[in-house]
Amino acid sequence: MPTTKTASKKASAGKMDNSKFHELFVEELKDIYWAEKNLVKALPKMQKAATSDDLSTCIGNHLEETKEHVARLEEVFELLGKKPQAKKCEAMEGLIAEGQEVLADTEADTAVRDAGIIIASQKIEHYEISAYGSLRTLANVMGHTEVAKLLEQTLQEEKNADSLLTEVAESAINEEAAAE
Repeated sequence: MPTTKTASKKASAGKMDNSKFHELFVEELKDIYWAEKNLVKALPKMQKAATSDDLSTCIGNHLEETKEHVARLEEVFELLGKKPQAKKCEAMEGLIAEGQEVLADTEADTAVRDAGIIIASQKIEHYEISAYGSLRTLANVMGHTEVAKLLEQTLQEEKNADSLLTEVAESAINEEAAAE
């Protein structure tokens, strides 16, 4: 009779395609797929509203990465033998709405607006970092090695975007906003 540890290794070595765990994984992929597709629509508005050239460039670069994230998720679905499908992400919908509120509640062409855009953007990045980190871990547990590599690549890009936003904020925007 196999030990619990041996049985556990055997269970995780397979892909567990028909398990509840795998179903959870696929549902969460659908969630982040919706989130990324909707960010592709939302980011240009944030970029246009940014006063700082550095912030505008940062958002524009991340928009291009986000398009890649959508394509990468489509590849993940393909590797899993699933059709790419989005499921409304309530969290991202709320985070995007918060970003739109920042634009509505702040004066155009101000460092205060830029600081608000950075805050809203970093909230989004932190959500994505959490999602991709968790999904990568689940993929590894199920033995989806290629999927895990793709998710790790996106995770690193999200972490980098968060760091770049911090750099932009700390380079001048926060000081300028405090002086307005």
